Amino acid sequence: MDSLQTTLLIGTTKGVFLASGGQDRSGWRVKGPFCDGWPINHVIGDPKTGTLWAGGGGDFHGAGIWRSDDGGDTWQLTRLTTGQMDEWAANDPDFAAMIGWTDTPPPFGDSFTQVWSLGLVGDRLYAGAKPATLLKSDDRGDTWQCIDSLTNHPSADSWNPGAAGLTLHTIVADPADAKKLWIGISAAGVFATEDGGQSWERRNRLSKAQACAHHDHPAAPRDGETGHCVHSIMRAAGSEDLLYQQNHHGVWRSTNGGRSWDDITAGLPSTFGFPIRVHPRDPKTLWTIPLNGDSAGRFPPDAAAAVWRSSDGGDTWQDMRAGLPQEGCFFTVLRQGMAGDTRDPAGVYFGTNSGSVFGSLDGGDTWGELIRHLPTILAVEALEHT
Repeated sequence: MDSLQTTLLIGTTKGVFLASGGQDRSGWRVKGPFCDGWPINHVIGDPKTGTLWAGGGGDFHGAGIWRSDDGGDTWQLTRLTTGQMDEWAANDPDFAAMIGWTDTPPPFGDSFTQVWSLGLVGDRLYAGAKPATLLKSDDRGDTWQCIDSLTNHPSADSWNPGAAGLTLHTIVADPADAKKLWIGISAAGVFATEDGGQSWERRNRLSKAQACAHHDHPAAPRDGETGHCVHSIMRAAGSEDLLYQQNHHGVWRSTNGGRSWDDITAGLPSTFGFPIRVHPRDPKTLWTIPLNGDSAGRFPPDAAAAVWRSSDGGDTWQDMRAGLPQEGCFFTVLRQGMAGDTRDPAGVYFGTNSGSVFGSLDGGDTWGELIRHLPTILAVEALEHT
């Protein structure tokens, strides 16, 4: 019998929640909130050790990363930058005592406000922050260093923030080569390194077939590039550098590690959406959740929820609606809000800003609401462990 256990790692505006579905991915039991109610943008885990990390913060707390070495029972915080609470505490001894504040300055001052993404690549931990900053840790998150080669990229003076700010929100690795990484920054686009972060190449170019694409929307493709407001990137399984992305104005595929991109939006009901997910074994099966546009409410078209699946690499799409609300549905699913496991059949999960987690245990054919009434969900990941 399969001994794997599945735990959903859920980041919300009010801390981390852990939902256990056991070996059969049912009867989901929720624990939390953890991390002192901090806004948490991303949670990841190491299936080999059970260690969990949660990144978040904001203007009040500053940026920080929480770690649990006991499966989520207890958490320790590494603060990275200062927030408004530091100014308050420095001028109010009673408030300082109430929150247990010390005047030891965090290592990065006030240079960024939030951690938005985390990635474990071999023994190295990465963190992406707002405004666009990439950090690395080689001691499981005890200490951190800034990767200045990205911060000082020649194009940095042209980077513009998206609606949520200039966020480094996605970290993608090649499991066979720890030196190869892709990151997504809104709204600066996709960047890649093949030397462990010593140098970075900006990879947003349209393929020759798409080179003349141009639209009036400011985030749409133009000037030979896809548009820089990338929302989510995922690498497909296999030896080829096959990437998919959902950005502010379309879904895209690259067969060469992001060096060029083809538009695969045709067949979807809108160009706008946040997450994308690729099957753990089949590189041509992927899922996305189109929303009705950035200025039209950012909810499912016609207020009827659907996860759209492609089985041919995005050439065609099918809407999967069974078990999802088909009227009066106004939720949003954010860029880190869609996860998948590696079971057979593959499980797919997504969390909403209305506090629900929906899941499919048959690759998207049918769906059910697994969890409800959580705070606004910012991220979902699936951790499989024994």
